[in-house]
Amino acid sequence: MAEHSFRIGAAAAGVALGLLVAPAPSAADAVPPHTGTGANSPGPGRFAAARFVPGPCPRTPEPIEALATARCGFLEVPENRARPGGRTIRLAVAVIPAASVKPAPDPVVFMSGGPGGETFDDIPFLVSSGLNRDRDLIVMAQRGNLYDKPDLACPELDRFYAASVGLPSYAPRTEELMLDAVKQCRARLTADGTDLSAYNSTENAADFADLRTALGIKQWNVYGHSYGSNLALTYLRLHPEGIRAVAFDSIAPAQDVSLPFAWAGAREGLENLYKACAAEPACKSRYPDLERTLNEQVRKLDAHPLTLTVRPPQGGDPVKVVLDGGALVNLLVAKAIPFAEVPAAIDELGRGRPERFARARAAGSVPVVGQTAHGLTNSVVCSEWVPDHSASDVLNAGRRAFPAWPDAVLAQAPQLAFQDKVCRVWNVPDRTAAMRVAPVSSVPTLFINGTGDMKTGASWAQKTARTLPRSTTVQVPGIGHWVVPQSPCAQKVLASFLTRPTAPDTGCVAGLDWAPFTITPK
Repeated sequence: MAEHSFRIGAAAAGVALGLLVAPAPSAADAVPPHTGTGANSPGPGRFAAARFVPGPCPRTPEPIEALATARCGFLEVPENRARPGGRTIRLAVAVIPAASVKPAPDPVVFMSGGPGGETFDDIPFLVSSGLNRDRDLIVMAQRGNLYDKPDLACPELDRFYAASVGLPSYAPRTEELMLDAVKQCRARLTADGTDLSAYNSTENAADFADLRTALGIKQWNVYGHSYGSNLALTYLRLHPEGIRAVAFDSIAPAQDVSLPFAWAGAREGLENLYKACAAEPACKSRYPDLERTLNEQVRKLDAHPLTLTVRPPQGGDPVKVVLDGGALVNLLVAKAIPFAEVPAAIDELGRGRPERFARARAAGSVPVVGQTAHGLTNSVVCSEWVPDHSASDVLNAGRRAFPAWPDAVLAQAPQLAFQDKVCRVWNVPDRTAAMRVAPVSSVPTLFINGTGDMKTGASWAQKTARTLPRSTTVQVPGIGHWVVPQSPCAQKVLASFLTRPTAPDTGCVAGLDWAPFTITPK
């Protein structure tokens, strides 16, 4: 997973060969005939309108049990709807039947995080969370993702990220290597005829609107997490037809997301961690100066980085790891260390024992080449998140959030290093004016956020809900990014919301607290 993604850092559940099997009849089985004209060959073609084409489920590295009974295929849509007659792209789709023998007529469609995160490896998390318990679950890879045609993967960037664990986070040479990888990827994608400007949230939202129509679904529910919540807001604003209810998990509001936004989320999540430790007697007694220790270590490692040789947690030969201020911050924001262990890890670091952070950094040395669609990532980030602010805005936001940290760390938004220069290379049009619009809707909505989230702060739910009057907001203590798969209570709330969107049962939240922190001997 790319370090600059807003996706959850959990290991992907396994996926493998899935064949098209006729499932029980469902709302998605009624596919209207296509009336356009065009080639029937796989890959980009030319069609007059969107259509769903049944086909085999993706050939995935390890088995996904749910795909054995899924109905799969491709949604064919224009690459750029503003250019009639242009080429058509194909988006991988799976309809996973409901577990219930009498499912509800309105399915739930999932919008994954990223942007650019692999979608099909999220299916085991969705199924184990009960998303298809009472209704069909529809999963579509957003345009440019793995299993789509074209696939906007950037192996050049995957290899850079793997090598970067042994480089200073924000050094000129690191920046040079990253920009070289970006240039290579862009040149390769554009040489294949890809219109990078067409890979944005507006087109993504239109794809989902076309999917509902192509599958003959009268009404459905939407569930999106992280960037998927950003996309769900855009979808609700631009294509409200046929939406019964929308659930946002770890909200990244389209009208607010930017590089400075990232510092606000990091501050809120860390502040909640400090408060939770102070509220737990054992944690407070063992780690009384947690914030001061972290501040000292960010400054110390920025001035004097550590170079270590560490074996990756996945196994294999030891690798060189550079642990500096930027790496420390990025590891915390990415939840590379479980929350329960963070106070212990910070304390150990302050006592000259950096092993936990070093092992977490070494994990990034094992690349999963081609899994993340960095082309979609950069097209969205560079058109929607970056253009309407300056480098000084990012630095000032960092200073407000963490005044004790050095400017060299604060000048780069966490997990989004060198993004202004990346975007000059990527060169897609500014779309911020089109995205900085709050949706106004009476559709019932649910916001689920974790108080430990350092990527998208939990307080953004209340701010975003102001223009959505039929909203319910829930904060789950001690959970980080992408709440539902991590919290049985959140799963119950979401299930209740899908059953009764205007009156979900949120009672289980009241009894929740942070999990006990790891207490190490002095």
